[in-house]
Amino acid sequence: MHDTSTGNTAQPARRTVLAATAGITAALAAGGTAHADAARGDKRLRALISRMTLEEKVGQLFVMRVYGHSATAPDQSDIDANLSEIGVRTAAELIAEYRVGGIIYFTWAHNTKDPRQIAELSNGIQRASLDRPRGLPVLIATDQEHGIVCRVGRPATLFPGAMAVGAGGSRSDARTLGRVSGAELRAMGINQDYSPDADVNVNPANPVIGVRSFGADPDAVAALVAAEVTGYQSSGVAATAKHFPGHGDTAVDSHYGFPVITHSRDQWESLDAAPFRAAIKAGIDSVMTAHIQFPALDDSGDPATLSRPVLTGILRGELGYDGVVVTDSLGMEGVRTKYGDDRVPVLALKAGVDQLLNPPNLDVAWNAVLEAVRGGELTEARLDASILRILRLKARLGLFDHPYADHDRVGRAVGTPAHLAAADRIAERTTTLLVNEGGVLPLSRRTHRKLLVVGADPASPSGTTGPPTGVLAAALTELGFTATALSTGTAPSAATIARAVTAARDADAVVVGTYNVSAAGSQKSLVEQLLATGKPVVAVAVRNPYDVAHLPSVPGYLATYSWTDVELRAAARVIAGRVAPRGRLPVPVQRADAPGRVLYPIGHGLSY
Repeated sequence: MHDTSTGNTAQPARRTVLAATAGITAALAAGGTAHADAARGDKRLRALISRMTLEEKVGQLFVMRVYGHSATAPDQSDIDANLSEIGVRTAAELIAEYRVGGIIYFTWAHNTKDPRQIAELSNGIQRASLDRPRGLPVLIATDQEHGIVCRVGRPATLFPGAMAVGAGGSRSDARTLGRVSGAELRAMGINQDYSPDADVNVNPANPVIGVRSFGADPDAVAALVAAEVTGYQSSGVAATAKHFPGHGDTAVDSHYGFPVITHSRDQWESLDAAPFRAAIKAGIDSVMTAHIQFPALDDSGDPATLSRPVLTGILRGELGYDGVVVTDSLGMEGVRTKYGDDRVPVLALKAGVDQLLNPPNLDVAWNAVLEAVRGGELTEARLDASILRILRLKARLGLFDHPYADHDRVGRAVGTPAHLAAADRIAERTTTLLVNEGGVLPLSRRTHRKLLVVGADPASPSGTTGPPTGVLAAALTELGFTATALSTGTAPSAATIARAVTAARDADAVVVGTYNVSAAGSQKSLVEQLLATGKPVVAVAVRNPYDVAHLPSVPGYLATYSWTDVELRAAARVIAGRVAPRGRLPVPVQRADAPGRVLYPIGHGLSY
């Protein structure tokens, strides 16, 4: 193991890299340059590759998790977790042992406590890599989709999620989201974001995509994907369109099972392909694969992540994409069902993948690739082709010239008043009013001052305050109401429902948050018993807008598409009449009693 001191000892190694790669960033800069300049850049990158050992080449292909807030001095519990799962103590040791080309940040791995800590962790990772012989800058990635999937929380700016942005329908807002979020991530040293989601969500029962998708209209999704890609990449962060070839029509979560997409080839062309085509046309830096079986595209039974017909035949050949292809996490069940963890990374590379994301056992995966090359199943030239794409991306991002985060920039760029105001404005344009019988909304402080806020309180998305009932009640109180929060959960008991009904009798109106309501669930019973009190009831679907189909008697129903603070506060302003609802459904809502019939079509949305 190498010296893990925290001092900035990267300069000699960095000078070596810079001397070898002078001019690469300019030659490969985003926005297009002369072919001759690009060729010179490639020549220099190939020279770097030619000096790498086989072990270093294998390492460049992996993007790995690591526990801890520091690259060299994490907490003891994180050291223990690293030793247990990876066999190293720290991020610096991970890089020294495996020479990984990428690191992925997670909240649960304690990588993202606050912006300055994140920047220092990023710099420690870059120092650790650049300190090594033939050291290279690292692609530091995370899943910052916004909405229900975020790894970097407050005080960073958190925006509405994709389906909310779809309800807003504004390319400008999608571009602003990407530009602002990208600027904040880059300030913290994060240079690759696994966003946007390019899946077209046409299955209301989809348990893994749902509100992470911009919607069910392929052309609308394509436009917003392209806009967000442009925004992120204008701020120096590699965007990632996911999950190719399309994960929007499944009732199985690929984290825990192996979904099968039954679309025909023609359906794929008309439904799933458009957002990926748009992303590629917009210059997308990376595309993430899906752990799904898609028999119309490959009838072998292999997941798309391991499918040469899908990745090399369609993505590379037919769509003409020559950027970086990254797998979804190799720890997910969808990619592990058919093959062992030693075969998966080798088969992924044979299929056309460049980056191998987060294998469950890095030592097994890393050695499997190494042995596949030594044994002739993979050629070193095949590795070189992927490494060239990865190094081109690092060069385009300017990492050879500027690998480190600037501490002074963190305070100037992350969670600024202007950024937070932009998020609030975008959220106001996404809140969707589905039902407003008798003009129950907006609520008046004069006639409905005393509010009871009840409902589901799912675990708060990363970095938001939560719980939803508390956030809504606090926001409504700030707007001049007297609001009391009573959490009833996603499956309220009879006693909890009785408590809510008793409290409702003492209120002027009730606001109830719903979360994935089902026909037989007790959330439905809660709302029906609240309605029976005769008090005005306003419901807010805090995740799926499909909830409204199960509660047709509610006189006022809003959809926020997520329960993050920014969306809930915007809903409170709509409820209070401070802003008019402007969102339009980006997905159809079918009737609960007749799923083949549409209750509210795409584009439905009321205002006042």
